[in-house]
Amino acid sequence: EYGKRMHRRLTPEQVEKLLEAVRSGPSRGRRKYAMMLMMARLGLRATGVIVMQIDDIDWRSVEVMVRGKGDKHDRVPLPMDVGEALADYIRNDRVTTSRSLFVAERSPHRPFKDGQILNNILRDAFDRTGLKPPAPYAGSHILRHSLAVNLVKQGASLEEIGDMLRHRSRASTMLYARMDVEGLRSIAQSWPVAGGVE
Repeated sequence: EYGKRMHRRLTPEQVEKLLEAVRSGPSRGRRKYAMMLMMARLGLRATGVIVMQIDDIDWRSVEVMVRGKGDKHDRVPLPMDVGEALADYIRNDRVTTSRSLFVAERSPHRPFKDGQILNNILRDAFDRTGLKPPAPYAGSHILRHSLAVNLVKQGASLEEIGDMLRHRSRASTMLYARMDVEGLRSIAQSWPVAGGVE
């Protein structure tokens, strides 16, 4: 059961296909694309995207402040494609006096109450691409999980994954350690024993 759960992820190619479906989609594609890109590239939780403020983007240092669980805030580098998507959205679509970065497209352009909007965007992207979700319920968290699993497959250390996902507890990252061991086991050859006896 554990192994099945860990392998319920999207490949990098599937993630890109979903992102392209969001970017090229009708109605406020720029806002939706920027939101999904933050999850896919930075491993943000849905709540981290929803609570982000316009002042959390530091264009000079090319960083963004991520508001984590509790009162934990982290500054993370802003990848170029994420920065471009955010700038495109802010310049062309964002109409509000709210300090919230992402707001509803309908007047009075209020901030979102929860991360459900992101699940809806992802579900629409699955429908538009014809891709099958890797689990019966594939919420927006699948982008965060896929990023972590794909990093493991590329050989990232547990420390790097923990930093990327901003885990406060090493136990959270240890889930990916088990997957790493499974991966190593699948490629390991049987160890030769002295004298050729097994």
